[in-house]
Amino acid sequence: MRKILLVEDDTSLGETLTDRLKKEYDVSWAKSLSEGWTTFNQNKDFDLILLDVGLPDGTGFELAAKIRQISNVLFLFLTAQADAESRLKGFELGAQEYIPKPFHLKELLIRVKHVLDAHAPAREVELETCTVNFTNMTVQKKSGQIEYPPVTDLKILQLLIEKSPRVLSRDEIMNEIWGVDKNPSHRTIDNIIVRLRQLLGDDGERHIRSVRGVGYQWSVEENA
Repeated sequence: MRKILLVEDDTSLGETLTDRLKKEYDVSWAKSLSEGWTTFNQNKDFDLILLDVGLPDGTGFELAAKIRQISNVLFLFLTAQADAESRLKGFELGAQEYIPKPFHLKELLIRVKHVLDAHAPAREVELETCTVNFTNMTVQKKSGQIEYPPVTDLKILQLLIEKSPRVLSRDEIMNEIWGVDKNPSHRTIDNIIVRLRQLLGDDGERHIRSVRGVGYQWSVEENA
C-alpha cells in the first residue's frame, strides 16, 4: 500500500482528508512543521507528501526544502496562498501539484492518484536470467519460456524491489501484502523467499539477501 504523509494544521480538514485517504493509502498525519519533519525522518519511504503551506511553526516551503535535501519524495502543496509568486516557489521546490484552498475533495483524490500513478515504479524488471512483468504477473526466461508463479510471490518480489535498499522485516512484508487482519506466519514468508530464489536462479541468489535478525532485502550490489 502506498504511503502518504499529510502535514496539515487544520484539525477538521486533516481529519476529513485522513479518513478518506485511508480507504486507499497508508496515511500519517502531522499538524506542524516539526511534527512533519520528525514523522518523515522516522519513516523515509513515503510515496507522497500532502503539504499545507501555512503551518503554526513555519511554512510548508521550509519543510519541503529540508526534506528535499535528503529525499526526492513527491510533493503536493495545499494552500490558501494562490498568488503566482507562491505557486512558483512551490514548483521551484519540486512540487508536482499546487492546489489552492478551498478545493473539492474528489478533485484532490483524483490529483493524488494521478501523481502517484504517473510516478509509479516500472512494471517490468529485466534481470540477467529472466524478465519479470508485474502487470501480467509472469516471468519470462531467456529461453522464451513463460512461467506463472503465485501472484503473492511476485507481489513480495515487487515490494522488495520497490523498497530497495531498505531491509524489510517479515512483519512489514506481511502487513503490506496481506494486511494486519490476515497475517500468515513468518514461515510462509521464508518459504516464498525460497521459491523466489529458485524461480530467479542466479539473480535470486545474487539479489535477494537474508539479513539475520531483521528480514529480507533486494540488493543490487555484486557481492550481495
